[in-house]
Amino acid sequence: MDKKLISTKEIVKKFNISLQKVNHYTTLGLLEVAARNKNTRMYDETKVGQRLEAITKLLKEGYTLRLIRSKLSGK
Repeated sequence: MDKKLISTKEIVKKFNISLQKVNHYTTLGLLEVAARNKNTRMYDETKVGQRLEAITKLLKEGYTLRLIRSKLSGK
């Protein structure tokens, strides 16, 4: 099964989060860039959906983004 790649703009539209949040999560290592298409970062749509769901749940439980990164990376 081919993974579907989506751009930052598509993430903003589909998952209803801000561009700044996508950039911040990428910088922190919470979202992984799967490929680049010229100047556009491309992400695996399935992984992004799963990650955003996990991040939202953990934020509601009171975790900081740094703790969430540790928890999701298994470190």
